[in-house]
Amino acid sequence: MPAVDTEAAGTSTGTTSGTRVGVGVDIGGSGIKGAPVDLSVGQFTAERLREPTPQPSTPDAVAQVVRSITESILAGLPGDTAGLPLGVTFPAVIQHGVARTAANVDDAWIGTDVASLLASATGHPVHVVNDADAAGVAEARFGAAKDVPGVVLVATLGTGIGTVLLNDGVLVPNTELGHLELDGHDAETRASDAARERDDLSFKDWAKRLQRYFGALEDLFWPDLIVIGGGVSKKHDKFLPLLDLRTPVVPAQLLNSAGIVGAAVLAAERHGATRA
Repeated sequence: MPAVDTEAAGTSTGTTSGTRVGVGVDIGGSGIKGAPVDLSVGQFTAERLREPTPQPSTPDAVAQVVRSITESILAGLPGDTAGLPLGVTFPAVIQHGVARTAANVDDAWIGTDVASLLASATGHPVHVVNDADAAGVAEARFGAAKDVPGVVLVATLGTGIGTVLLNDGVLVPNTELGHLELDGHDAETRASDAARERDDLSFKDWAKRLQRYFGALEDLFWPDLIVIGGGVSKKHDKFLPLLDLRTPVVPAQLLNSAGIVGAAVLAAERHGATRA
């Protein structure tokens, strides 16, 4: 039985008649989380559920957990939920529903048609998206990049650097700009939050590395806005003011709910949604 994830309870809202509802599931290396989403405002309509990611995290084992979480979510929705699409985030490059890499999950996922596997397990149409891409879409629809025209770059600073590129709100999937080579280094090995902690850098010294990284991205893509996500974005006042970029830079707003929200939105756009 999935556990209620109280960390996300603050994003819950009541469900009202006529609300367009989608379902998002976030597959991670340590936990699998899911929630119903009010697609008009990008908020959960019930508390997020969570189960540990099975170990080993093989495709069949993970699919059973996704089915369990999905069944619990759908049981709490009023009305007929048959055919309701599921949006699923996955920590990998996803091409047309197929995993081409596997980060923090079993290597058996590489080459797996994730969308078909989970659709078979749950009995619902599934849209699968890279986890960073889902979070970026959520920021474009409901967060820091809402209504921003042109090119938006979202960068998540954590163990590595996840990047998302959108043009007029349209996702360009699977950008792996954290692996941009700069000065002979993979960028995320120098500029991620993990690199800051590993090298015991002050925020001032870390900002110098971020300046080099984001300056290079500016020259390549000329973005209209840069959004910074990841847990360290809660401390944005300690490093964002130290950056000297021509592009406006702002912290992400949705934080832990972003992946689930973005996945639900993309699934609804691809397959349609229901009303609760």
